[in-house]
Amino acid sequence: MSHPTASTPLLDIRNMDVAYGGIRAVRQLNLHVHPGERVALIGANGAGKSTTLRAICGLVPLAAGSIDYQGRSLAGQPVHAMVRQGLVMVPEGRGIFPQLTIEENLHMGAYSRQDKINFAQELQQVYQRFPRLAERRLQTAGTLSGGEQQLLAMGRAILSKPKLLLLDEPTMGLAPIMVDKIFEVIEDIAQQGVTILLIEQNARLALEVSQRGYVLESGELTLQGPARDLLHDPKVRAAYLGE
Repeated sequence: MSHPTASTPLLDIRNMDVAYGGIRAVRQLNLHVHPGERVALIGANGAGKSTTLRAICGLVPLAAGSIDYQGRSLAGQPVHAMVRQGLVMVPEGRGIFPQLTIEENLHMGAYSRQDKINFAQELQQVYQRFPRLAERRLQTAGTLSGGEQQLLAMGRAILSKPKLLLLDEPTMGLAPIMVDKIFEVIEDIAQQGVTILLIEQNARLALEVSQRGYVLESGELTLQGPARDLLHDPKVRAAYLGE
């Protein structure tokens, strides 16, 4: 059994293929994320971005290749075991429990934690960060606006103590003011040392908040490199930055 070293990526995807009904949604994907990094995966709708995150979490099977986390294969691991190891995803469409209260949703974040000693203090920190959630903590989550639901999903993820946070389209369908708020939260989470893999339709914001980026087109990686280089790449500017 291999053990991680300082140079081992936290997440290491090698030659990954994912197929849906015979169609290869992702082909020969090689992607890695080192501890403490912020990495963006950008591309058009249907490029295979969400499929990549779902494959990492074991929600869709691999047709080929491997995914290692902390130096060990994720093959066959149930989602709750991944969460216990600090691999946490905020899915597209938030994935909150609409019938539960805000507070109950946040408590679900600690569901798989081994240490719950500091949970009450951390819950208060989430409420300080998101006063809207504090004001409405006894309201059912389904009554919140889309932006508030996204903040709730982020708050719940923070409380699950992630080492690697996978964010799938966190600003989809949100008003510009909420988009800015979500990106402030992403910066804040990163400052606390959490490693982030971000999928985001707003390629400019995704690259501005990240250190490195990958560009996925029709299931294949076409570009990768430092985020600032991709921001100035003519192809990226034409295809994803509206220039």
